[in-house]
Amino acid sequence: MEIQHLANTVTGEQVAEAMSRDGAVIVDHLLSMAQVDEVLAELRPWIDKTKPGTDSFNGRNTRRTGALIARSQICRKLVMHPLALGTADKFLAHATSYQLHLTQVISVGPGEPAQRIHRDQWAFDLFSFPKGFEVQCNTIWAMTDFTDENGATRIIPGSHRFDDKLQFSESDTVPAAMGKGSVLFYSGSVYHGAGANRSSDTRIGLQFIYNLSWLRQEENQYLACPLEIARTLPVELLRLMGYQRGAFSLGYVGDLMDPLQVVRPEIENDAPGQLENTAHLLKKQIERERSRKAIARAD
Repeated sequence: MEIQHLANTVTGEQVAEAMSRDGAVIVDHLLSMAQVDEVLAELRPWIDKTKPGTDSFNGRNTRRTGALIARSQICRKLVMHPLALGTADKFLAHATSYQLHLTQVISVGPGEPAQRIHRDQWAFDLFSFPKGFEVQCNTIWAMTDFTDENGATRIIPGSHRFDDKLQFSESDTVPAAMGKGSVLFYSGSVYHGAGANRSSDTRIGLQFIYNLSWLRQEENQYLACPLEIARTLPVELLRLMGYQRGAFSLGYVGDLMDPLQVVRPEIENDAPGQLENTAHLLKKQIERERSRKAIARAD
């Protein structure tokens, strides 16, 4: 089974539907070549300073550069891209809110062997979430062409429906081959891994992951982005970074203060802060999803 490719005119709902069906989908050329080059130019000094990994999973010839909200104005915009958020809105609609889980430049160098096939949601202490209950919406933005030869991410389409903690080899997967500027959307439950880089070039991708707000973030956004920078960011980006309550009571500060008020005290936040509000939001989301499915069946 190959990974489906969609045009860059697609909607978030269509991307989410493809992810729900296959576990992964590629949107071709969401960014222009000039936009990709602009991103790389801004990130290059940070990439060059990053040391390679120290174990086989992270890659001893792979650099993983984080803290992109603090370091890159362009990445702030990409994290908030309408298609990315539109997809996360639909794919993670079973929760009241989601947050930015991590930001990372993954630079896979020549000679790097294939990564172990895994699920990204194993980061949560290898907890086996119920099958079909998705906790992450993941993206990888191709800053170079992704090919079978240079270590394109390898996916097992449909494996988001598989049992947990299974073991696979590279031969069980297919490469998420895509052109520079394209984006791979995939669930946290799909089995995947970086491919072996058998080329002489470095394969570079931006990884932005969103997860449910009641789970801990893999990258600590509050420490990765200094407070003096956070105070300059748009409110919606701050909320996405986690400066909001997760569910109705998680993450408050002091005497039930909303975390957004610590960074931007002049902003009034209407995020759910009571059990009744959260229950009401969830009920509305369930009703919308049932209505959508009823319309789809009628068509």
